[in-house]
Amino acid sequence: MANETILLVDDEEEIISFIQDALELEGYQVLTAGSGQEALIQSKQQPSLIILDVMMPDMNGIEVCEQLRERTQCPIVFLSACQSEVDRIRGLAAGGDDYLLKPFSLAELKARIHAHLRREQRIRTHKEQGFLRFPALTIDCKGHAVTCNGHNLALTNKEYQILELLAMHQGQVFSREQIYEKLWGFDAEGDDSTITEHIKKIRAKLAAHAQDRSYIQTVWGIGYKWDPK
Repeated sequence: MANETILLVDDEEEIISFIQDALELEGYQVLTAGSGQEALIQSKQQPSLIILDVMMPDMNGIEVCEQLRERTQCPIVFLSACQSEVDRIRGLAAGGDDYLLKPFSLAELKARIHAHLRREQRIRTHKEQGFLRFPALTIDCKGHAVTCNGHNLALTNKEYQILELLAMHQGQVFSREQIYEKLWGFDAEGDDSTITEHIKKIRAKLAAHAQDRSYIQTVWGIGYKWDPK
């Protein structure tokens, strides 16, 4: 994971310095930002992962995350003193991949960073090869085809696009609204309730050949994520 770039966003200089020193000792390149606006500017350097505080003076981390998701799909890990379930749900719904509470264990933070970057590396490698591979399931990204336990799935174009979007961002939670806007566009006629129906159909087609795996998990109150375990 050496030479990966991490963007660290927090308005507390002590936390910035503490985490930056620890990550640089691990071989990471670290960009820092003390505000939401600065984070958006620094994100143009295309970091591999973003650590994002929630409570900041100019823009809160939720707002920053929503804007970041318009320009990057890299993992975003919230680091926050906001401990309620509602806060965690808001962070994940905004496009965050993980939520770690302050005070935090530095060892746990480093372990989560490594896990997210390792997952992203696997996805990049598979995508470069043209395939995403999971237990019992193979996605041919170039041929827009999906094979489950040796059976070709008869997916519609939109069903394939939804499945590929989730699979390419394993573990990231997408709301119905986010999926609809990404695949149909902001100006499309209709509403995001169609996502629920598409997900039902995808699940049924997967279940026909892999009854012991669901792949697409419902995150109650937020949306859906890809989890082939």
